[in-house]
Amino acid sequence: MSKAQIKQLIENTIKHNGMVETAIKGVHIFRATEPVPCTPVVYEPTIIAIVSGAKEAILDGSKHSYDVNHYLCCTQSMPIEAGVPNASSDTPLLGVMISLDTKVMTELAIAMDSTQYKTRLSQGKSISSGLTLARWDSEFSSALLRLLQLNSDANQAELLGEGRLRELYYAIFKGDAGKSAQQAFAAGNEVTKAINYLNDHLDQPVTIDEMASNIGVSRAVLHRKFKQATTLSPIQFMKSMRLNNAAMKIAGGMKVSQAAMQVGYVSSSQFSREFKRLYGKSPKQWISA
Repeated sequence: MSKAQIKQLIENTIKHNGMVETAIKGVHIFRATEPVPCTPVVYEPTIIAIVSGAKEAILDGSKHSYDVNHYLCCTQSMPIEAGVPNASSDTPLLGVMISLDTKVMTELAIAMDSTQYKTRLSQGKSISSGLTLARWDSEFSSALLRLLQLNSDANQAELLGEGRLRELYYAIFKGDAGKSAQQAFAAGNEVTKAINYLNDHLDQPVTIDEMASNIGVSRAVLHRKFKQATTLSPIQFMKSMRLNNAAMKIAGGMKVSQAAMQVGYVSSSQFSREFKRLYGKSPKQWISA
């Protein structure tokens, strides 16, 4: 019943295609009535729950679809391609995107660990330890409904929003994505630290040895942990993160050369070669497609 109520709340709030912010900080709802091809994006820690239709996520060449039965939990910055395979006015895509407050998630992860709380083994589909398709369970549905019900009253949203978000985060830890969340937000996670370092230095040349040294592990350990968390090697991840960020800037109207410089490329020709190698088209061909 909760899911039907959530769908009704979303339908009542958004009447046109696009994404709109709710009265609750970090919570957006979206609608699409036309298919959208997969395009490069960078997902920050977030939850995406679908109440009508389906979305796709492509990571390292593998395509994953999620719909009304599974929500997507991204626990760390991830360079992926995302799209909507099928949508129409009769069967629109409807859903909610919720940013994960890393401070609150870390507090919960530490508190749950200190009380010897053990998350159950994931029954969802683990794409990587940083990206999981988790089943909608009753606790997640109930917490999400309670959160979205605040949207009708700005005063309630301001007073109760943080508490309801914390309730939803707790439901995530207890559900199929709990293991992924615990790994990502527990104190001392090396991959999260390395990704944060990369994001802070995206416009500068960064080597794998620098990333490893900054977080205090060997190059070999960093490689192994990155593969476990993202399915990508550190070099592949770094390149995808830079190119996906550049693609979003270009899609927003920025010149190719400027976008290349802002993600650490000193050579536009090298940027174009690597862009085409990853996406199959040059930046200019990609824009005009």
